[in-house]
Amino acid sequence: MASDAIEIVDPDPAWPAKFADEKRRVAEALAGETLLAVEHVGSTAVPGSAAKPVIDMMIVVPSVDEARNRFPAALKPLDYVFWADNPDADRLFFVKGMPPFGDGRTHHVHVCEPGRLMADRLAFRDYLRAHPDEVLRYSALKRELAAQHGEDREAYTRGKDGFVARILELAKSA
Repeated sequence: MASDAIEIVDPDPAWPAKFADEKRRVAEALAGETLLAVEHVGSTAVPGSAAKPVIDMMIVVPSVDEARNRFPAALKPLDYVFWADNPDADRLFFVKGMPPFGDGRTHHVHVCEPGRLMADRLAFRDYLRAHPDEVLRYSALKRELAAQHGEDREAYTRGKDGFVARILELAKSA
């Protein structure tokens, strides 16, 4: 059985192509659905960023409630596992390769409506893309947190909160 430990790897120039390939597959699986945007988000969307080797895709839809009724069945043939008990009812979350069902996470799909979640993820990504010095700081922080909290995803994520909040403030004031 594969581990679900947090692993931070060096930047991979293949990540954008992996996103594009999976975007095509997901769009085919969701043919007929209204997708307002499909974006590459997360650290693999930022050139030069060390990251968990997981491609994060954000799909923006008119209604999360309608997507909740159809997306799980549509994405299951692509080996996505739907997190039905997600406490954030305003979004949907899917994992491809989730142990014990797969050999390790390869992709996440986040489904949301237009609004703050979408705006914040894009602002964070775009600010980092424009500020390589911050990418280096963020990469170092992620490596440190992975070493401290390698098996605790919640602690790892909480450890990034201050950095993320600072970048979002900088992005909003830019």
